[in-house]
Amino acid sequence: MITPLFSRPIRLFLLVFLLAGPAEAAERFLVATANPHASRAAQEIVTMGGSAVDAAIAAQMVLTLVEPQSSGIGGGAFLLHYDSETGKVSAYDGRETAPAGATPDMFLNGDGEPKGFYEAVVGGLSVGVPGVLRMLELAHQDHGKLPWGRDFGPAVRLATLGFRVSPRLHGLIAADSHLKAFPAAHDYFYDAAGQPLAAGAKLTNPELAATFRAIAAGGARSFYDGPIAEDIARTVRHATINPGTLSTADIATYEAKRREALCRDYREWRVCGMPPPTSGGLTVLQILGILGNFDLASLAPGSAQTVHLISEASRLAYADRAVYIGDPDFVSVPVGAMLDAAYLTERATMIRPDRSMGEAPAGLLQDRAEAPPQSQGYEGHSTTHLVIVDQEGDVVSMTSSIENAFGSRLMVRGFLPNNQLTDFSFRPTAGGQPVANAAAPGKRPRSSMSPIIVLDREGGFRYAIGSPGGSRIIAYVVKALVGVLDWGLDVQSAIDLPNHANRNGRTELERGTALEDIAEPLREMGHDFALETLTSGLHGSTRAPDGEIAGGADPRREGMVIGD
Repeated sequence: MITPLFSRPIRLFLLVFLLAGPAEAAERFLVATANPHASRAAQEIVTMGGSAVDAAIAAQMVLTLVEPQSSGIGGGAFLLHYDSETGKVSAYDGRETAPAGATPDMFLNGDGEPKGFYEAVVGGLSVGVPGVLRMLELAHQDHGKLPWGRDFGPAVRLATLGFRVSPRLHGLIAADSHLKAFPAAHDYFYDAAGQPLAAGAKLTNPELAATFRAIAAGGARSFYDGPIAEDIARTVRHATINPGTLSTADIATYEAKRREALCRDYREWRVCGMPPPTSGGLTVLQILGILGNFDLASLAPGSAQTVHLISEASRLAYADRAVYIGDPDFVSVPVGAMLDAAYLTERATMIRPDRSMGEAPAGLLQDRAEAPPQSQGYEGHSTTHLVIVDQEGDVVSMTSSIENAFGSRLMVRGFLPNNQLTDFSFRPTAGGQPVANAAAPGKRPRSSMSPIIVLDREGGFRYAIGSPGGSRIIAYVVKALVGVLDWGLDVQSAIDLPNHANRNGRTELERGTALEDIAEPLREMGHDFALETLTSGLHGSTRAPDGEIAGGADPRREGMVIGD
């Protein structure tokens, strides 16, 4: 057993949470998204009688407009849905796919070495077939209540009338050095003097409004088969930087997928996540399965012992992630073995209470290569997560992304295509062995997106959470899950906890937080640590046994919770 250390900074840190106010509460419905405009759009749809899926569609369309650096119809998403009548959690896969022209060595230079991250990201080569619209349409067929087209109303209106550029959007435009290289993006994101749009500037997007109208009237098919698809393919193939191979045939044949949610017990809860091709659900469940062998409730949030324990469990899970997880339609992912309770208990015995193990080895029977590490770009600037609880008690937990901030930087009909193909391993082999996440035609790149829904043992909804953050998403979600499930924090307080992450390397601590005070104790335990700006975007909701709903939005972004 690890003995808790209650240093003065940690005692003060806990006191803040004991004195903090409760999370935003509601009785009928609740929405939590990364932007106030998106939250209001979801609220509008729910109050019209729409379902959680209807509201998610409305929010995603608005996010395409007001948070273009993070997600949109040019990208992909993973969605978990909880049905209050049946207690079933369903999983919807809208991950992008590689075009027919993709090859395992597509991100290697002529000398066989991997390209630099931004050498590969910018332009057409990195663009996968967008999946979010077909996925949302599939979920709408199963759970929508309003007509498909009605869900687009708020976004059409806002794109036509305009919105004010937020400080966050302004700052990201100003920080990006690639948008100016493409005329459409330059004309949209910069003013007449060539300066980044100022915070507070009014921005309209009539092209996107027209695109939304077409999709609202014709369904997702109008995006995947016809003039919109032709424009996407043409833009990608004729990009002035890194032209790609994406074709109209690649776009037309895209299929969203229903998959079986991964659900496992943790303490008295049932935690459900997305299966591969995202690594998120599987890796989160592995970390929890290892942590279940320790008494976290006796440890203080933010203590050196707590961060040590979670970091070591994370090392073990990230080691397996690097070796075994890829698109299950192309490679065999040993999900059952990776989540076997006896296996995770065995892995837990590798954790010492007073000393870091350093880089952890993968477990099981390693028959393939570990994916070589590669740059993840500005992980805190892109991707988005939303949670919606509708008036019937149904729940959506959805993470959506175009990958790097502003994706490929190309612009088509008012939206940005993704750069998700750079989520493939740049090296297809290592040490003569195949890498599970190597690129191939039609394959979905591995993700870290981790939408989660937690049930009680009777099958009732209790908690939904998720975050952006690249490969750190998993760590952010684990932090918030432990905060609620082990320490009994309300959802907002769990989100507010300082972030820390270990991806089987350095232990990363959120700069400017109380975690700086435990850096030296961690160093003494053998941790190589780094102070980082860890910008999560956690959004979540809980339902108490009395039925009250509470929500939380990450103060590190510009999200909003609305409930009634």
